[in-house]
Amino acid sequence: MPKLNVLNVNGQNVGEMELVDSIFNVEVNEHVLYEVVKNQLANKRQGTQSAKTRSEVRGGGRKPWKQKGTGRARQGSIRAVQWVGGGVAFAPKPRDYSYTLPKKVRRLAIKSALSAKVQNGEMIVLDALTMEAPKTKEFTQILKNINASKKALIVTAEKNDNVVKSANNIEGVATATVNTINVYDILKYDSFIITTDAVKKVEEVYA
Repeated sequence: MPKLNVLNVNGQNVGEMELVDSIFNVEVNEHVLYEVVKNQLANKRQGTQSAKTRSEVRGGGRKPWKQKGTGRARQGSIRAVQWVGGGVAFAPKPRDYSYTLPKKVRRLAIKSALSAKVQNGEMIVLDALTMEAPKTKEFTQILKNINASKKALIVTAEKNDNVVKSANNIEGVATATVNTINVYDILKYDSFIITTDAVKKVEEVYA
């Protein structure tokens, strides 16, 4: 079982935590990570891009000049794709890019992402993270105390409004709960900061 030091908000080592092998010490499957990240990005796409084909562009009903005898190339409509103001060949139309992946694949990707953070030394465990009021300056100091990277994801067991509001104004810092973490966010941020309560909840959810 991998072991990580547990820090407090002052950056002091207050203990050690053993992590479950089946979640935090699996073989990192890069292909599964790629497939899940691709799926997440595809599901986020709005798919509202649209352009007009030659049948939808206004005008162009009359042949611009006679077929033969002008010395110019034959043309049937000024709204053909080669004309300025004409339609678009193979014009994009609104579509749904989303698709689903098997649950086992998604779970394996989460475990691979968490294991990668542990193996790369990018996971920081806090004994607790509570704030009496939203204070960005105080939260920034906490991140400095624990040597977090400029791009950091803070994960708590339950939503804490004071923590969320404190982190909102810090560039490159995001918050999430155990129920909302995803592979893309775990890989996107350099530091993965998680409380001991959240670690236990992750082990319950993904055991």
